[in-house]
Amino acid sequence: MSAACLSLLVLVLCGLVSAQEQLLPGSCNFELGTCGYTSDLDYGSWSMNEEGHLITVDSASLQDQEQAVLVSPVLDQQEWSCVRLVYQISGQGSLQLHLRPDGDNFDYWIWTANKASDSWLIASVDLPNTTVPYQILLEGRLEHGSGNSVAIFEIHIVSGYCIECNFEEHHLCGYSNSWNPNVNWYVGGSVAREPESNLVNYTHNNQRGHHMYVDSVYAKHFQEVAKLTSPMTTVPMAGCLSFYYHRDQERGNVFSVFTRDQLGHYEEIWRPEVYATTGWTLVGVDIKAPHPLEVVFEVAFNSARGGYVAIDDISFSPEFCHTDTEPTFDPSIANCDFENGLCLYYQERAESTVWNRVSVKPNAYRTGDHTTGTGAFLLANTPFTSKPGYMGRLHGPFLPGNYKYCVRFYYLLHGFRKVDNALVLYIYDENNVALEKVWSLADTSRAVWTEVEITYMKPMLSKLVFASICRNFWDCGLVAIDDITVRLGDCQITAGSLPGQCNFESGMCGYIQDKKEDKADWLRVQGHTPTSYTGPRGDHTTGATSFTSKGRSCVRATKLGC
Repeated sequence: MSAACLSLLVLVLCGLVSAQEQLLPGSCNFELGTCGYTSDLDYGSWSMNEEGHLITVDSASLQDQEQAVLVSPVLDQQEWSCVRLVYQISGQGSLQLHLRPDGDNFDYWIWTANKASDSWLIASVDLPNTTVPYQILLEGRLEHGSGNSVAIFEIHIVSGYCIECNFEEHHLCGYSNSWNPNVNWYVGGSVAREPESNLVNYTHNNQRGHHMYVDSVYAKHFQEVAKLTSPMTTVPMAGCLSFYYHRDQERGNVFSVFTRDQLGHYEEIWRPEVYATTGWTLVGVDIKAPHPLEVVFEVAFNSARGGYVAIDDISFSPEFCHTDTEPTFDPSIANCDFENGLCLYYQERAESTVWNRVSVKPNAYRTGDHTTGTGAFLLANTPFTSKPGYMGRLHGPFLPGNYKYCVRFYYLLHGFRKVDNALVLYIYDENNVALEKVWSLADTSRAVWTEVEITYMKPMLSKLVFASICRNFWDCGLVAIDDITVRLGDCQITAGSLPGQCNFESGMCGYIQDKKEDKADWLRVQGHTPTSYTGPRGDHTTGATSFTSKGRSCVRATKLGC
């Protein structure tokens, strides 16, 4: 064997070893076994497929079980890591990923998928750094009937963030191209056949490596757009997103980087300042992702002579690229349950007697506070402050601009004849000028705690102001508020929940009935209970939707992992 061939063989073998070393414990391609993954005996069983290297569960094998749970060995990976699943759902079913920290009583839901497909799909799930060993749980749930199954082809766990990629692997780290008949992102480098194939790949500094590129050669219409989209983040992230790009513009292309949330809202975070680069250029962009989002690399061409754009080596650091970038703001300063005072809320001096912090003992005729039932809440127009009319404004702390906020609070109304201004939520600026009335009561409601969710965003410093106005004493009643919470993001986007948390609005959240050891069942119902004085008037979440109640027999609800 020649020295050149031997050198090439060594390089190939080293590359293979290096690629294998990148996989962390818990990775498995199910070629020689299950790599220590086992089925939880309390549920159905996963089984190896004899024809191919994959593990599956189907509705026929589950019999009377509702799910099968695959449990990993105990993993002690303290650094941030990324789980990539290659999976397929056929028929009616779902696949969920949970974390089971060592010594914890609950399993933490991280990710779920429930859409059937005719091909293998790739999911990327971030696992934040932790000092506690844990296990990964993959739960396959299937509807009864034939043809329903969940299959897992491989599980890869690698160091770093799921958003990072050097495009050397066939799965492209879960990045996806939005198909366009004329312009698309392709893998470049040793397999490239387009005009940019002479580019030297940045990762290996040679033409054997790979990168992603898009070329205008097939563009036929004005503003042909190609989009390359990252996996959706699954945990809050903030820091520096960096990547290398190479750009050539003969007649015209527009290269931009956006973030896109689960509602499809775009925000441009970067655009190059030069039309063309002589080589690979490093870019660092600060991003803040308090809620799930994708990064979208978008190129628009004006003609077939619009040149090309290539990108490579996308990475992420929890440290911001620029020292003047402000850290992610914590909006919890505006939270208050009024158990220990008014928190950072205050009244104007002239109106200081309108809102009062009170606590009542609940009974069949009177409702307690929303937090615990026996705690405190704020009440306007108490018997001690009754006047011919009143205006009471409750001011919250200032919140910085250019953030989208989700505001949630609960109110209770009793005795108002006219509710036009019984309770109103305004957004004020730093000069105490009302910018917008974002919510007001639409009609009278029953004497139950009712949930309100409001999403707002302002470019300037702002604050929440709750106002209760009554111009005629005889039309006034009692209005109460409790449990104000503020978080970053849109209220329509789920922020994630604690293990075991469920409001029963959309189902049972994984809770299941014990059908073998008792003779009664929990019921998911809406409104009040059938008999008088035996239950709540409405549910605890919104005041009038759904909750789960039990009969007179002793019943028990169980949850995965408890």
